[in-house]
Amino acid sequence: MEKLLERFLTYMRAAKNASSYTIKNYGNDIGQFLDYCQAREVNSPQQIDRSLLRSYLAELDAVGYVKASIARRVAEMRSFGDFLVREKVLECNPFRSVSAPRIPKRLPNYLTVAEVDALMAVPDTSTPLGLRDRAIIEVLYGAGLRISELAALDVTDVDTIQAQVRIVGKGKKERVGLLGQQAVKAVRAYLEAGRPALLKKQSTRAMWLNHRGGRLTARGAAFILSKAVKQTDIRTPVSPHVLRHTFATHLLDGGADLRVVQELLGHANLATTQIYTHVSQSRAREVYLRAHPRAGNLDLH
Repeated sequence: MEKLLERFLTYMRAAKNASSYTIKNYGNDIGQFLDYCQAREVNSPQQIDRSLLRSYLAELDAVGYVKASIARRVAEMRSFGDFLVREKVLECNPFRSVSAPRIPKRLPNYLTVAEVDALMAVPDTSTPLGLRDRAIIEVLYGAGLRISELAALDVTDVDTIQAQVRIVGKGKKERVGLLGQQAVKAVRAYLEAGRPALLKKQSTRAMWLNHRGGRLTARGAAFILSKAVKQTDIRTPVSPHVLRHTFATHLLDGGADLRVVQELLGHANLATTQIYTHVSQSRAREVYLRAHPRAGNLDLH
């Protein structure tokens, strides 16, 4: 079964464009299940049944795995089973005979407009690094990028005339991100004065440069954001993904269509985007209770 797992991981890499991080997780998690099978003298996929799978999931729960981690393993094993059916190793997928634990949906954190403004005011734009930091935060929020997408940008991917960026997202799918006036202004200032000063005599296509003139990593960009947050009074935990959540929530609060937000975020499935409607609805209730003359002091608890 280990050889079948190797074939599956090769398929994930070649046909699904899965990242090395994803490949590693699948290999570790499914490999852990195969070790469980071997310990119980289950040596072929045909021997895997619902009883074995339920025992395995119960053991994961007993040793303290959280529901989200167990659910991830179920999803990974189902993908492995689908592959085995496709390869005609199995007639049907045994991993679909068990249900993943239900995970309570958590609403994503997001910042208020005032908090975003406070964050943007932190970088010292009289310095090359400050110009870079301001532009990075503006683009993360303005275009709703993932931190990996931001770090991968080349100068040729950014068009300040059309106010847009070309993004290569998950699964190497391309999309166009839009930039607002403030983001364009920050990017132009960085390209005119910040980047040339950081570049020095080096040559690189990278949009974002570190202090040595090389490409800024995703971790480096995340650190810049984290450092800026510490200089504000913002109490909400802020990560690059929280800025992405904020981007989506503010668009919906402003009346944007859900499918437009889906396109801008690069979500393959509309259901992924729909979580933001819950955030927006909670915001709508706050506004209603504060603004409607007959809403009163409504207590729903």
